[in-house]
Amino acid sequence: MDFEVLNDPDTVAKRAAAVIAAVAHDAIAARSKFAIAVSGGRAPWVMLRELANEPLPWDKVHIFQVDERVAPAGDPDRNLTHLRESFLDRASFPKENLHAMPVLDDDLESGAEQYSRTLQTTAGTPPVLDLVHLGLGPDGHTASLIPGDPVLDIIDRDVATTGVYQGRRRMTLTYPILNRSRKILWLITGADKKSPLEKMRNADASIPAGRIRRDQALILADRSAAGE
Repeated sequence: MDFEVLNDPDTVAKRAAAVIAAVAHDAIAARSKFAIAVSGGRAPWVMLRELANEPLPWDKVHIFQVDERVAPAGDPDRNLTHLRESFLDRASFPKENLHAMPVLDDDLESGAEQYSRTLQTTAGTPPVLDLVHLGLGPDGHTASLIPGDPVLDIIDRDVATTGVYQGRRRMTLTYPILNRSRKILWLITGADKKSPLEKMRNADASIPAGRIRRDQALILADRSAAGE
């Protein structure tokens, strides 16, 4: 696990965009495409704006969601809303290469199965993502792998739904697909992340983030999160 400490959240976000662009170039050279899954959060909005300026062959890039809240289209709670505003409206990106989680489906479980099939069409069977971007919650959650939720115990599905957390149900990628990915990129900012970051770096399985693979991981943290 590699660890970089940067001055502030904007610097973290800009560094993350550069890392993603470099991994994308390597993946496209090796496999003619780049499959990435992105999480929500304020720092990633800056990251996505910076990424939109990178000179990538966007027709070879496929963007998936790590997780999504069950909320109406355009709702500010939706990660997709900010993904569109921060990235799609700025990059020359083919909209069909953005694969949104189907959280508006009446049957969420069928929607999760559908999203698993969508992942397979781009990333193989079982799907292997080139890069997964993750954040870290003050309670140690990542993606929508939430403390105490049964989703933590799923080992036979790549996409699942959660119970209500902070007022919303979620759809999320699960441990199996996250831990198959070729690279994990963590963006961690803010003083409230200091304790869970320490646990996560120590592979503390008492928090969900502590169960994510470490061998191909890069943590980008600001000084507030990293502490001393």
